[in-house]
Amino acid sequence: MEKDIEHLRETIRIAHRSREEGNHPFGATLVGPDGKILLSSGNTYEADKGVGHAEMNVAREASRLYTPEFLEQCTLYTSVEPCCMCAGACYWAGIGTVVYGMTEKRLAVLTGDNPENLTLDLPCETVFAAGQRRVETRGPFAELEEVVAEGHRGFWK
Repeated sequence: MEKDIEHLRETIRIAHRSREEGNHPFGATLVGPDGKILLSSGNTYEADKGVGHAEMNVAREASRLYTPEFLEQCTLYTSVEPCCMCAGACYWAGIGTVVYGMTEKRLAVLTGDNPENLTLDLPCETVFAAGQRRVETRGPFAELEEVVAEGHRGFWK
């Protein structure tokens, strides 16, 4: 649990950097079985528009660099619960565990009907449950939800 919090705090820092760079405030990291960060990404909306999600960026790069057998031992950390697109990317890449700080439902309250982030009411657990292999999830983390939410306040106008 302590390591989860530590890694989630890193995704929050990435999300803040992403926002400062003019992108949406999301961050993700891939952590190997030894606990070291292998990959990280913020959101890349400015370059990639609606598919430039942080989790998608990490999952795509992870699938290029590592085997599914290795990725099954890895954990993707993300500031906000992965949308169904990102959950699918994690599933197809072979990532074994996904940990998130705040739910997509809470994000929907913060973003409203902003056309740049039209959230779907489809929890990542539902996406993973539809698959043939198990993906473990942990989240949300109540002690971090307000910190994650703060990074979105004033952004979605």
